[in-house]
Amino acid sequence: DCDYDWIQFSGAWSRERQVKTRRLEQGIQAVSSARGHSSHNHNPFIVLKRPSADEFQGEVMGFSLVYSGNFLAQAEVDTYQVTRVMMGINPFAFSWKLEQGETFQTPEAVMVYSDQGLNGMSQTFHRLYRTRLARGVWRDRVRPVLLNNWEATYFDFDEEKLISIAKAAKEDGVELFVLDDGWFGERSSDSSGLGDWYANRDRLPGGIKGLSEKIEALGLKFGLWVELEMVNPDSDLYRQHPDWALQTPGRTPSQGRNQLVLDFSRKEVVDHIYDMIAGILSESKVSYIKWDMNRSITECYSAAFPADRQGEIFHRYMLGVYRLYERLIKNFPEILFESCASGGARFDAGMLYYAPQCWTSDDSDAVERIRIQYGTSFGYPVVSMGAHVSAVPNHQLGRMTSIETRGNVAMFGAFGYELDLQKLSQEERKKVQKQIAFMKQYREVIQFGTFYRLQSPFEHNIAAWMVVSEDRKTAIVGYYKILNDVNCEFRRMKLRGLDENLKYYLEGKDNWFYGDELMNTGLVTTDASSGQPMPEDACFDFWSRLYVLKAEEQ
Repeated sequence: DCDYDWIQFSGAWSRERQVKTRRLEQGIQAVSSARGHSSHNHNPFIVLKRPSADEFQGEVMGFSLVYSGNFLAQAEVDTYQVTRVMMGINPFAFSWKLEQGETFQTPEAVMVYSDQGLNGMSQTFHRLYRTRLARGVWRDRVRPVLLNNWEATYFDFDEEKLISIAKAAKEDGVELFVLDDGWFGERSSDSSGLGDWYANRDRLPGGIKGLSEKIEALGLKFGLWVELEMVNPDSDLYRQHPDWALQTPGRTPSQGRNQLVLDFSRKEVVDHIYDMIAGILSESKVSYIKWDMNRSITECYSAAFPADRQGEIFHRYMLGVYRLYERLIKNFPEILFESCASGGARFDAGMLYYAPQCWTSDDSDAVERIRIQYGTSFGYPVVSMGAHVSAVPNHQLGRMTSIETRGNVAMFGAFGYELDLQKLSQEERKKVQKQIAFMKQYREVIQFGTFYRLQSPFEHNIAAWMVVSEDRKTAIVGYYKILNDVNCEFRRMKLRGLDENLKYYLEGKDNWFYGDELMNTGLVTTDASSGQPMPEDACFDFWSRLYVLKAEEQ
């Protein structure tokens, strides 16, 4: 039948995976991408739910495509009120010439049915993708607390500055230091150097090998940013091999972020990039790779294929990306890979097979991240979401939020910092140290527990979610008030996933509650006895609190 609401997860750069809901009607409802990646604009994941279903009850079906390239997902309701769902490679600009004896494998789709509402559906996707789609040594490991230097320095750094930032990070409890863009070739801005994967010796006299050894000597692991699929026209690689970029013959190639896309449909291109980056990894102490992609594909034409096979290039390109990932993972199995595509433009199930976490969005503002991470959680596990505390004013919005709220949002993910800790006050540094200690204590619960969405930021001024440990003895609730309100009404938040017969203590308070009370009556969130400060201490916008509940030992 067609008695369903359609939910899609759409947006744009810095506002990815916003929840959009509408009724199914006769005709076609669809989302798609023809950008060469799954895109910021629409995610290859859709939901059909009964109109009466909500987060906790009712029939829901989720559809997820395990693919990172051009896709089409649609539901068609015919004149007999029958619904058909289709999902796969986008037929736009796609064709495949299959020779005798050859085979073609389509991407797989995962379908989930739940009669326990949207949370029931999401939890099935979370378990499946976290434990069976993701793989390798990092699948079941808690993720290291990291510091990335990008928003701390951008391109303005040398080895001395990086070491100074890393020392401060180590003092505060960070475990992994990540060097972002600007370490290679003649790279002093985003207009040159992409494709030249060798260290800039002016900035790093000892190269990546020397810097990584110095970082490890501080007691930190070392990570590295790359953008292996791209090339700047102002680079040695492009000057030597201009035909290695995707571009239409006889036309001026269009650039995005001053770069072109390498032709990963060609084996020799992928092999060349592998040799360069593998050379660095083989001689250096690199524990983490952030793999970025900052440009959609345009002028998708390969000089290596005839005219009647140009419809294959988008897909062949994606297979080339997968092959490069596969080769690097096989030869460097201990490296943790984080995928990124100008933020969240390739946050999909296809990438989770290769990189168990993804940079969720370039927007690091805590308030926007509540919405972005909330929408992402419908199909993807918490541990897969790269989430960092950044400086204020926020670099994308200019918004001022407290260090507490920035931390309280970012903790529900692969947690880290995107700033220079040396520029914080001593009071803020102490708060950072407490955040890191809290994350280390509870990250196994947060990253591998059962996640529940409690209240939507797309519908309310207050958003909330929680995670419960497998044994149901520990629960952590994230509670976020976007804008302050005056003389507010009495509020309770009904919790989920607890053991109704266990007695839970609220950390930091003497209060205790039985699980059935917290789930059926709720946790009071407007009373100091429940852990929230008195109103005179909480009169500001973008306020948040974490509630930690622990079961009484039997």
